[in-house]
Amino acid sequence: MSDREKTAEIGKQGIPASATAPPPNGGLSAWLQVAASFAVFFNTWGVLNTFGVFQTYYETGALFTESSSNISWIGSVQSYCLLLMGLIAGPIYDRGYLRALLVVGSFLIVFGFMMLSLCTTYWQAVLAQGFCIGTGAGLIFVPSLAVLPAYFSTRMGLALGLAASGSSFGGVIYPIVFYKLLQQTSFGWAVRTVGFLALATLLIPLIFMNQRSKPAKARAALDWTAFTDLPFAAFTVSTMVGFIGLYVMLFYISYFAFSSGATNAEMAFYLVPILNVASMFGRTIPNALSDKLGPLNILAPGAIICGALTYALIGVHSLAGIVIITLLYGFFSGVFIALPPVCFVRLTEDKRKVGTRMGMGFATLGFGVLAGGPGGGAILGRGHGLEQNWTQLWVYGGTMAVGSGVLLGVLRMYLTRGKLWVKI
Repeated sequence: MSDREKTAEIGKQGIPASATAPPPNGGLSAWLQVAASFAVFFNTWGVLNTFGVFQTYYETGALFTESSSNISWIGSVQSYCLLLMGLIAGPIYDRGYLRALLVVGSFLIVFGFMMLSLCTTYWQAVLAQGFCIGTGAGLIFVPSLAVLPAYFSTRMGLALGLAASGSSFGGVIYPIVFYKLLQQTSFGWAVRTVGFLALATLLIPLIFMNQRSKPAKARAALDWTAFTDLPFAAFTVSTMVGFIGLYVMLFYISYFAFSSGATNAEMAFYLVPILNVASMFGRTIPNALSDKLGPLNILAPGAIICGALTYALIGVHSLAGIVIITLLYGFFSGVFIALPPVCFVRLTEDKRKVGTRMGMGFATLGFGVLAGGPGGGAILGRGHGLEQNWTQLWVYGGTMAVGSGVLLGVLRMYLTRGKLWVKI
C-alpha cells in the first residue's frame, strides 16, 4: 500500500495522520506543550499549594472566625474539585474538546479569584475559592497531562517533571504576591491582583496547547477495567494514602510556625514559598531520574522520607529547625505531584484511555485531600499555640506518608516478582 493510500485509510478511520506517528521526543512543538503544561500547573497546583498562606491569614480572624478544621475545608474542597473534575475532563479531552476545557477552566479560575476578592463570610469563600477555582483548575489539569504522552515517550519523565515544576513556581510567586499586597493594600486588591496574574499566565496554554491526536470514536466516561487492574488500582489507593500526609503538611506547616511562637507572621507566610522552592527541584530531578530508574523506585522511598520528616516536627520548635524540615520536605514531597502522572501512563496499556484513567486516578486521590486537610484540623482541635494537638497531627500525617511508601514498596516487589535491581 502506498503512503497516499495509507493516509486515505487513516482518514476513513477518523484518526489524524499524526496519531500514527511516534512521539517526537523533542522539537519546538513538543516543548511548547511542556511550556503550556507548566503554565497550567502554575495556575492549578501552584494555586493549591498557596492555600497554606490563606489558612494562616484566615486563622487570624481578619475576614471571618472559624475553626482550623472548617477553614481547611476551603482548601480541601478546592483540591478535591481539581482532582474530581478529572472524571469529566478526561473523557471530554479524549473526545477532542481540549480547547473548550481550556477556555471554560481558565474563565472559572479568574472569575473565582475576582469573587473571592469580594468575600466577607466563610460560606462565600467556600464557594469562590473552593468550588469555583477548584472546578476551573480541574477542567484544565488532567488535559495538560494527557496531551504530553503524544509528544514524549523516552523522555516522558523529564517532560512531566518540567511541567510539574510550574506548580512550585506558582507556589512561590502567588503567596509572595498575596502577602506583600496584603500589607500594602487590602485583602480584596491582593486577591484581585493574583487573579490578573492568573489571567495573564493562562494565555500561554490557550494559545499554544495542542492535542496531537484523538481516539477514532468516543468511549465511556469511566474505564471499568481500571477497578480490576490490580497494579493500577493498588497504585492509586497507595498514593491516596500518601496525599493524606502531604496535605497535613501543606495546610498546617505555616500555621504551626506562627501558632507555636517559633516565628512572627511574616516569616510564617514565607514558609510556603520556601517549601515550594525546594519542591521545584523535587519535581524535576526525581522525574529525570525516573526515566532511568523507574518512577516506583523513586516514589516509594520518597514517601517514607516525607513521613520521617513529618515525625521530626514533633520535637522541633525552633525557626531554624522548622525551615530545614520545610526545605527537605519540599524536595521529597515533589514526587507526589510529579510522578503519579508518569505511573498512570505506564500502568495504562491502552494509551487511548490515558485521559480517562488519569481522571479516575486523580479523582480517587482527592479522598486523601479530604482526609488530610479537614481530618488534620479535627485532630488539631481548637485553642492556640502549643495548647493544640500538634503532636497527634504530625503523627497522623507521618504515619499516612510512611504507610503510602510501604504500600508502594509492596506493589513494586509484586510487579518485579521480588527482584531488587529492576527499573519499574
